[in-house]
Amino acid sequence: MEDISNWYAALPSILQLFWGCAIVSSFVFLVQAILTLLGMDGDSDFDLDASVSSDTMDLGGGLSLFSVRSFVNFFVGFGWAGIAFYGLISQTWLLYVIAAIVGCFFVWLYFFIRRQTMRLQSDGSINVKKCIGSHCDVYLRIPAENSGAGKVQISINGSIHEYSAVTKGVLLPSGSRARVVDVMDNDVLVVEKA
Repeated sequence: MEDISNWYAALPSILQLFWGCAIVSSFVFLVQAILTLLGMDGDSDFDLDASVSSDTMDLGGGLSLFSVRSFVNFFVGFGWAGIAFYGLISQTWLLYVIAAIVGCFFVWLYFFIRRQTMRLQSDGSINVKKCIGSHCDVYLRIPAENSGAGKVQISINGSIHEYSAVTKGVLLPSGSRARVVDVMDNDVLVVEKA
């Protein structure tokens, strides 16, 4: 441990800054990644005072510009870019600018990946109104002229669902094909002969 502290103390102050940012932020990044893989998403908004309005420049979809993850990603990019470009760029101000640009790119990359993964989420609820115009199979006969209800089976989003159904037309026997023309209250389908 003494060797590490001697090595760190011997570095120029600019490299101490970059190495400090890189090591600390990479450690926090690794802890966050492990927590995420374990299902404990440890992201929280950066809030200095709970009594102050927490306007965190929300970017929509639960993404906040000033969150712990944003800061960690910025400092990971900033620190490692500063280390990588230290020997190539002799002007200190330019090195800081390039490291900051790489840090901002890491934040942008985080938001881009997070938005793409949020698009993969699906809503498990079914909107029965979307099946208007679709064809279905009569499971239990449907009496003619709205005189009673039967049952139909219809494929919605790749899975078969069973609904009560009525018709304003002729009797629809079991096994026949029908087409959904409307949806009444309580998800009762109005069908006609296909």
